[in-house]
Amino acid sequence: MVHARPGERQKRKATWSEKNPEGRWRAYSYDEIMARGKVSLDIFWLKDDSLEDSANLPEPAVIAQEIAEDLKAALEQMEGILQGLGLADS
Repeated sequence: MVHARPGERQKRKATWSEKNPEGRWRAYSYDEIMARGKVSLDIFWLKDDSLEDSANLPEPAVIAQEIAEDLKAALEQMEGILQGLGLADS
């Protein structure tokens, strides 16, 4: 990989290719950009696999209840630690 200095951007080589779809730097031609809807420069090609499962998440109320239960359990553990250290309120 070629690391270009700030004043040498023209020497940059794309790391993305069809053989390397995880490449972090990709060059686009003028025609490719102009062919996009609304000529947007908001371009991405890397996919976050964890986002693909977001459609299968439980309802927000279920997630909120699980978070509340986790927080309560963590608070109980901290209170136990404080008691063990002799720092807990009566």
